[in-house]
Amino acid sequence: MDKNIDLSKYNLSDDELFSRVEHDVLESEKITAPRYSYWRSVFRVFFKKKINWIVLGILVLLLGFTYIYPMIVPFDRFANVMDSTAKHLTPSAAFAKYGFSIHYLLGTGPSGEPMFDAIWHGSRISLSLAMVCAAINMIIGVLIGSLWGFSKKMDIIMNEVRNIVSNIPYELLIAVLVLVMSRGFWTMVFALTITGWLGVAYFIRTQVIIIRDREYNMASRCLGTSIFRIATKNILPFMTSVIVTFAALEVPSYIGLEVFLSYIGMGIPELTLGRMISENQSAMLVPGWGFEFWSPVAISAILSIVLFVIGQNLGDASDPRTHI
Repeated sequence: MDKNIDLSKYNLSDDELFSRVEHDVLESEKITAPRYSYWRSVFRVFFKKKINWIVLGILVLLLGFTYIYPMIVPFDRFANVMDSTAKHLTPSAAFAKYGFSIHYLLGTGPSGEPMFDAIWHGSRISLSLAMVCAAINMIIGVLIGSLWGFSKKMDIIMNEVRNIVSNIPYELLIAVLVLVMSRGFWTMVFALTITGWLGVAYFIRTQVIIIRDREYNMASRCLGTSIFRIATKNILPFMTSVIVTFAALEVPSYIGLEVFLSYIGMGIPELTLGRMISENQSAMLVPGWGFEFWSPVAISAILSIVLFVIGQNLGDASDPRTHI
């Protein structure tokens, strides 16, 4: 049952009992909501899955061995080349000869080199090549693709360029460039990226066409906003998840491409995972020598799978629809 409260017993004036509330039109229009941070939401969704923690831990371990281990441990591939008893040793035989050591976890190779050390020195070059090529192709491809999809004049020109380039076998073009130019790391980068960005650009162009005629883009064009600014400010931010997902395919694909080119003799002369696989393919047929072939195959496969899984899950987390 409600009871009326007698305020007169408090001996307070009306000014002391009540206060006037000012009405502010601007304040009344504000919406009280927690501050939204896009990238904070991306990482919140990404790290919500336990599998991402596991895969990310594996990647950190692989990157540590790929880039830090070769800086700490010196490696000379031909240090034991004159010692015939040091070649083609299984891990147990290598431990018996040299004692237990992390260097001989995978035995020794055809030149007597520790396969464990050789793999990480080779993976450093292979992974660096893949990451540099992927970065160049994504930067060029995304910028040109966004303009390609928005400009009809550029669309006509770039479609003709794509029709011509797509009819040239990619591996043949790389082989010709490698043979004409001196073989090396940056030669391979140039050969892999001279037309590699075109596929990225065409993919981005297709995505841009889907969203270029939305109302806010048409309003920006009516206000005189440049095409470059519309593409970079209005369109690309909405394609972050698509770009991240596509980038997830680039690095593993270039690791596989480097392995393939080295396997057919078109790779760079330095020791890479692809060159190790190519040189040790005959060891697969000899009992006890299988570590020399399967070790670089396993590392290249693990690197590709881990990078692919992280990229795919990061691409899913980059979709704003998953932030709800």
